[in-house]
Amino acid sequence: MSPVVFAATLLLSVPIALVLGVTAIWYILDSGNTILYDSFAQKMFAGLENYGLLAIPLFMLTGELMNEGGMTRRLIALARVFVGGFRGGLAYINLLANMFMAAIIGSATAQIAVMSRAMVPAMEEEGYDKGFATATTAAGGLLAPVIPPSMMFVIFGVLAQVPIGEMFVAGIIPGLLLAVAFALVITLIGWSQQFPKGKWMTRGEAIRALIAALPAMLVPLAIIGGILFGIATPTESAAIASLIAFLVGWLVYRDLKPAALGAMFIRTAANASMILFMIAAASVFGWVIIYEELPQKLAALLTTITSDPFMFLLIVNLCLLLVGMVIDGIAAIILITPILLPIATGSYDISPYQFGIVACLNLVLGLLTPPVGIGLYIASSMSGATPGSILRSLWPFLIAVAVVLVLLSYFPILSTALI
Repeated sequence: MSPVVFAATLLLSVPIALVLGVTAIWYILDSGNTILYDSFAQKMFAGLENYGLLAIPLFMLTGELMNEGGMTRRLIALARVFVGGFRGGLAYINLLANMFMAAIIGSATAQIAVMSRAMVPAMEEEGYDKGFATATTAAGGLLAPVIPPSMMFVIFGVLAQVPIGEMFVAGIIPGLLLAVAFALVITLIGWSQQFPKGKWMTRGEAIRALIAALPAMLVPLAIIGGILFGIATPTESAAIASLIAFLVGWLVYRDLKPAALGAMFIRTAANASMILFMIAAASVFGWVIIYEELPQKLAALLTTITSDPFMFLLIVNLCLLLVGMVIDGIAAIILITPILLPIATGSYDISPYQFGIVACLNLVLGLLTPPVGIGLYIASSMSGATPGSILRSLWPFLIAVAVVLVLLSYFPILSTALI
């Protein structure tokens, strides 16, 4: 009966945290093991009793401080220094700026919203089609869950019980691979559509842009450098980065006013609490998974289909693509990790890092695919382009993601080389 309750509440668009909690409550009632009710609240709290989860609100706060502190436009100017003179220069600037922002924000939806406001009007002014400009920006948002830091990597690391810092490091090569794939897409479309030729900055303009962006670059350096060199944990790096973002925005750029901190704290707390509540609910949902032996049953089914790890990951990719179309990526990773990860590591000897990167990248595709496609609608509302026009320009980027997913599934070294 529990699967029926789960499916029914999900189809009724009940928030995923409540779906997980209600299913767990129903399972306890249906199984007659009502003694579990006594430890229900304790189990929920235990799901949050992990130091690594502190990184989620801290990374969110860093992103808020970056946006409010005027760092976004300086990073865009920095991107212009390196790629602004190529044909289709603004499209490359969009992509490179998204890479910079991905190393700071860690949330695809937040990045799509910020970059759509910043880049689409500028590209449209230079003669780019609004649908293509928005599609490029939305595709660039897919870098956020792969290039460290990443909210999804933090959550996956906690659920999979792997070091979050190592998960971040594992995402560096896949993130760069995805960025190169997007750059190739822009190049091919630019050749066929004859994009406007870009204009290189003068030496003086380039130097001024570099100097202006240097303080902003301290934030991604603090995050990635602190983790790579073992100076700080991901949570400590997030705290340091938020402090640097505040000081730079307030004292260096003078765009950030201390009076705005209250509203930022409230927004950060509200957004982080939704994610943390989902994790708490997933902890009690684990009872259903454990007592129903879902991983064992699913593993028995899958191993009769194939014993090849690559074929297993292709099957998982297809399933996750469908899941990501209807469920938010963060909710989906909370839901599928306890079920599929034990099969991947136990039955197919797949590295948890490889599985985590493939799953996170796959699930975030759902942000840009109907019927839910929340990232698609965020980009549409921020830019004014219709979802249809965005999708028409988006499909080459989605194909590029699919190719990268196949490569990541076939070559484990792409995910584990730096660990």
